[in-house]
Amino acid sequence: MARTLSVLLILCLAWFTIAAPLQRRQVGNLQCNINRLKIVTSLASTNTAVGKIDTTDPATASAVTAAQAGLTCAGAGIKTIAQSLFTGQAAPASARDQVQAGLLAAQTALAGITDPPATAAVTAAQNQLTTTIADGAAVVADCK
Repeated sequence: MARTLSVLLILCLAWFTIAAPLQRRQVGNLQCNINRLKIVTSLASTNTAVGKIDTTDPATASAVTAAQAGLTCAGAGIKTIAQSLFTGQAAPASARDQVQAGLLAAQTALAGITDPPATAAVTAAQNQLTTTIADGAAVVADCK
């Protein structure tokens, strides 16, 4: 009995030693959490900017749809990460990859728009997307 209790005590101590750093990392410090908020708000702003692009040209409409799909993909990755944080689980690396892939897909789609009437709105959306990508990079850098 004493031996079983000793083994359980050692296992508990090992668990708390391993789990404590993981939980601190998942919760993040102030800068990490500011960056998390920034990517969420800048992603919403990017969605708004993409929605303002004139889609009367069929090729532009297709590119806008692709950009919106990429942003939706990125948002789903962020949602997965947030759910992990709220439940105390480790955020899956695949969710971070999903955010990155979605943002890059949106960037590629916007770069393909050449319709002159949409130029100003496309430039605004690209600039906002650049901010969103930078915010995502800051999360990766600061939330370790």
